[in-house]
Parts: sequence; structure tokens; C-alpha cells
Amino acid sequence: MPQSMANALLHIIFSTKHRTPLLNTPELRGTMTGYLIGTLTNIDCPSLIVGVVEDHIHILCNHGRTITIAKLIEEIKTSSSSRIKEEGASVQDFYWQSRYGAFSVSQSKMEAVKTYIADQEEHHRKMTFQEEYRKFLKRHGLEWDERYVWD
Repeated sequence: MPQSMANALLHIIFSTKHRTPLLNTPELRGTMTGYLIGTLTNIDCPSLIVGVVEDHIHILCNHGRTITIAKLIEEIKTSSSSRIKEEGASVQDFYWQSRYGAFSVSQSKMEAVKTYIADQEEHHRKMTFQEEYRKFLKRHGLEWDERYVWD
């Protein structure tokens, strides 16, 4: 029986527009986390861990065989932005930044990435989102222009 198989892990990172800390309560972060997990499952890109902090998210997921990275990101950003606005007046101006990072993760590094994402609250007591993101870009050998990375 022929089968198409894939095991591609993605570490996805993006922030709120202008890094505005709108996901500033445990309840909002919990709502966002649950919604992202469900959305990823529905598009056949099941999450391994989702980390939400007040101004950005990290997702480690399986990249489904039938969806592009751009479409995956579009789906989770659009739907989660709409969903979080249902939580009240404090998040009516919620938007994700238009940019994102998607980084490949080898199976052998999966547990380390999961631990990294789980420790985001502690991690960001010492480093801003922008410092962290620049570190990821450097680690993955990517060149960037500061004028176009942030919005």
C-alpha cells in the first residue's frame, strides 16, 4: 500500500503588532494557547508545545504534508486574532505582526526546543523578544534588515 510520509518539525515565532503586551493575563494566554492547539490540529499540523507570553508566541508543531508554511502561519494568525478579540474591550486592538520566523527542528533537538518554549516566562525576564529573535536569526544563518523585521 503506497503512503506519503513526512516528519518535519517547525519552531514558529511571531509577536503581537509593535510587541504590544496585550496577552497580559493568564486567562488570555490560556485562551490563546487552547485556540492555537485546536487550530493546528484542525489543519493537520499538530502542536507539540505552544508557548504564549504577553507579547509573542512560540509554537513547535509537525508541519503537515499538504500545507505551505505561509498558509499555516496565515491560518493561525487570522483565526487566533479574531478569536482573542471575543475576550473583551482590552483586546479589541489585538493584531499579530505581519512578519514571522519558522525554523526547522531536527528530531534529536525536539526535547530541547520543547523545554526552551516551556521556559519562556523565565527566559524573558532576562531578554526582550527582539533580542531573542535576532539570536534565532543568527543561529539559523539568516540575514535581515532591521527596517523590515519589526512592525
